[in-house]
Amino acid sequence: MRYRELGRSGLSVSEIGYGAWGIGESAWVGASEDESVRALHRAIDLGLNFIDTARGYGESERIVGRVVRERAGDEVRVATKVPPKNGVWPAPDGLDPAETFPGDHIRASLETSLRASGLDHFDVVQFHVWSDEWVGRGDWLETVAELKQEGKIRLFGVSINDHQPDNALALVRSGVVDSVQVIYNIFDQAPGDALLPACEEHGVGVIVRVALDEGGLTGRITAGTTFPEGDWRNHYFRDDRPAQVEQRVAAIVADLGIAPDEIAEYALRFVLSSPAVSTVIPGMRTVRNVERNTALSDGRPLTADQLAVLAKHRWQRNFYA
Repeated sequence: MRYRELGRSGLSVSEIGYGAWGIGESAWVGASEDESVRALHRAIDLGLNFIDTARGYGESERIVGRVVRERAGDEVRVATKVPPKNGVWPAPDGLDPAETFPGDHIRASLETSLRASGLDHFDVVQFHVWSDEWVGRGDWLETVAELKQEGKIRLFGVSINDHQPDNALALVRSGVVDSVQVIYNIFDQAPGDALLPACEEHGVGVIVRVALDEGGLTGRITAGTTFPEGDWRNHYFRDDRPAQVEQRVAAIVADLGIAPDEIAEYALRFVLSSPAVSTVIPGMRTVRNVERNTALSDGRPLTADQLAVLAKHRWQRNFYA
């Protein structure tokens, strides 16, 4: 496993991290706690030291905390998220930060997360939505500073709204944030335009989510794909969207001259090819997925020619809508 600095924080994180939404047994159907625990342990065995969870991920914080406490001898970094008080995802324009992240709400959510996980602190605490309209307003920054001083959090970050990478540029340039979490993948390459260069310039760590497009960039989403009842992917991949994804992935595979089952590897290597990226956090619910993804931390970025091919496959759309 290779490691990268999380911005200017001094925190070293595995370049393959663990996205723990899927193990929370909430929006994703089919996770088994026993297998999730085995997968987390296997990931740590293989050198992974960064796990991303959230208050809103069902049982995820509890499961992650259980494993981290069982691995007390290993230095595992855990990031969690504070949901907006008003429960609105993503954050629309015009909201006052007192509606979304007032100080008392931030503290109460963090205390709940600490109890659920059994941990005494989190390495990173992130706001689960963000709007640059909040820079310099509200009492959230004061509360974050207090929680750092109390040792309950080490770093502060935000999870940027889906497909809105430029909606954190003011925050990054303000110097008050340690990390940002953003959607970045072969389809959504927009963060590379302004956000990633700004993060490099200002020493802000970058945590990449949805590198595999919620499964779209694994090659396993086809026109006939179905999901279990109650699984949120029935919304994400509704109507003719699976067919659109299948067609787009086939074009990438053809242009790269790779086998269809190699697309996930290339998708993760695409993200890691950016020096601004600190870690990528694919969702992993099985030991098999852990072993496959962590094996890509081998120092082999994509070539300039391969990146030039992938640059042609930007696809602007929002399947969350």
